[in-house]
Amino acid sequence: MAIDSQPKASEAGVSSVQKLATDIRESVQRVIVGKSETIDLAVLALLCRGHVLLEDVPGTGKTTLAKALAASLDCQFGRIQFTPDLVPADVLGVNFYNVSKSEFEFRPGPVFSQILLADEINRATPRTQSALLEAMQERQVSIDGVTTELPETFMVMATLNPVEMEGTFPLPEAQLDRFMVRASLGYPDRDEESSMLDRFKAGETPDAIQPSATSTDIIAARNAVDQVKVDDTVRNYLLDIIEKTRSTESLRLGASPRASLALQHAAQGRAAMNGRDYVLPDDVKQLTVPVLAHRLLAETSTQLRGQATDQIVREITESTPVPIERE
Repeated sequence: MAIDSQPKASEAGVSSVQKLATDIRESVQRVIVGKSETIDLAVLALLCRGHVLLEDVPGTGKTTLAKALAASLDCQFGRIQFTPDLVPADVLGVNFYNVSKSEFEFRPGPVFSQILLADEINRATPRTQSALLEAMQERQVSIDGVTTELPETFMVMATLNPVEMEGTFPLPEAQLDRFMVRASLGYPDRDEESSMLDRFKAGETPDAIQPSATSTDIIAARNAVDQVKVDDTVRNYLLDIIEKTRSTESLRLGASPRASLALQHAAQGRAAMNGRDYVLPDDVKQLTVPVLAHRLLAETSTQLRGQATDQIVREITESTPVPIERE
């Protein structure tokens, strides 16, 4: 009897994840026209305890997307506008001496939020960027020898301007490796831009979005994602791709173990968002570029040929045999 009830519980779990993802997507699309793939990646990272890096030129809607996602959730929202003069204390918080109480008090920084928007993260110096490393990986902050836990639903959505633009600092590899997915909005087509002008004329802003999920809903959905099954054949397919990134001559730095964990978890999340309690090879295949490409370093000769890591990952994925179930 227990064996029969297990699949029903699992199916109920992924069904709730699918509904939650649909509700959040529809809320965000009240403000963001089109760009369903980018929105889905942001929702995927939310459901998989991951962080999102939105990379594009200014004015394409990166900040609007982050604010719209936060507005869709009944969670505490924090924002940091990264600038060259920002210091780690502006991000994490500071201990100050309260004269009236004759004691030190801690004033928490914006990192103590459930959804944190790190706007233009690469405009801050590497010293300030690194202030987020512990928070993103371990969901805790250490200040003056005291460690404080962050909310369970803590998530960073960072916007990034192209490195070639003036006044930017490249993110170190250790920081990039902590983002589950990297996404790009790009310019809208003519119809999408026309629709966008109509919506904003009518006052559709992130502030007008009503929350469609609570932190409790998110935690429950994350637990359901954890239960999605990954067959050995699918896991071996994933590992084949990871190993090729480490052995190819086109890359100087391959995918880390953290990257393989992120790819598996993201595949579980994609399966749940599609109403399945098992991962397909296609789930892995569709996520290799957004999950892996930003973590890799191309060889100098490869860069000179104009071959980006996105293209290298696509070639590796296409050259890796997909497991086929045979009767």
